Amino acid sequence: MSPIELTTERGVILSNVAKTFGDEFDPIPVLRDCSFKIEDGQFTILIGPSGCGKTTLINLIAGYDRPTSGRITCDGEEVRGPTRERLVLFQETSLFPWMSVLQNVMYGPVVQGRKKSAQSEAVELLSKVGLQDFRDKYPNQLSGGMQRRAELARTLINKPRLLLMDEPFRGLDAMTRQLMQEYLLKLFEGSRQTILFVTTEIDEAILLGDSLVLLSTAPASVRECIRVDLPRPRSAAMLTTQRYAQLKSKVLAILYQEALHSFASGSRAAADMVEAFELRRKAGEP
Repeated sequence: MSPIELTTERGVILSNVAKTFGDEFDPIPVLRDCSFKIEDGQFTILIGPSGCGKTTLINLIAGYDRPTSGRITCDGEEVRGPTRERLVLFQETSLFPWMSVLQNVMYGPVVQGRKKSAQSEAVELLSKVGLQDFRDKYPNQLSGGMQRRAELARTLINKPRLLLMDEPFRGLDAMTRQLMQEYLLKLFEGSRQTILFVTTEIDEAILLGDSLVLLSTAPASVRECIRVDLPRPRSAAMLTTQRYAQLKSKVLAILYQEALHSFASGSRAAADMVEAFELRRKAGEP
C-alpha cells in the first residue's frame, strides 16, 4: 500500500509502521510497512488472520510500545507514549472486584479530581448501557456481558480522544455478543466517538464499521481498506441486505487468500478458515 503523507489534520495516521521483536541475531518481524488512517469520528475496524499482529498495532497506537520504524501521529503529534487521550478496552476483564459497578465507573474521574461530576456522569453512562439497576452490585455478581458493559462505561467516562477495543466481545455467547453490538452501536451513533475495533468476525466488522482495514498474514501489512457504505443507524436487519452480502463476499475473498498463505506455512487457524470457505462455496453462499 502506498505511503500516507503525514499532515496536521485530525485523526490518527500510521505511516510505514514496522515492528520487529527479538534482537539483531534472531529478529521476529511482526508488522511491515503498515499505513492507514483512523478518521476522526469514525468507527474503524481492524481485521485479519489470527496471529497477524492486530494486538501489536493496538499497543503501538496506544503508546505502550514504539514502532521499530515508521511514524504514528494523533492530530499531527507523534505518539511517544500512553496518555488518557487513547484508552484501550482489552479482551480480559479489568474491573476492580472490591468496588461496586458505580465505584468502578467513577474511578477515573475521581482519580483525575472530577469527583463532583463523577457520580452523575457514571449514572448516565450506566443507564445508556442498561446497568442502571446494577450500580450497587459487585463484578462477581454480574454476567460476562454485564461486566463488558461496565468496562465500556468505565472507559467512556474518561472521554478518550480515541477508544481502542481489542476483541472486547471475544468469549461471549452469540446472544450476549449481539446485545453488546447493539449497545455499542447506540453509543457510537449518539456520540461519534472515534473508535478502532479489533475483531476476527466478518459479520461484526461490517455491522459496526465505517471502514475496514484488512491485514495480511504476519508480518502484517495493510492488504486493503474497504469503505462500509451501509446507512446509519444500523441494526442486525442489515445483515440480510444485498449490499451487506456483497461486502462480506469481498472481505471473505481477501481473507481467504491470506489464509492460503498461512496454510502453506502450517497454520491451524488458517487451515480451518480455508476449510470453512470451501464449504461456503460448495453450499453456494456469497
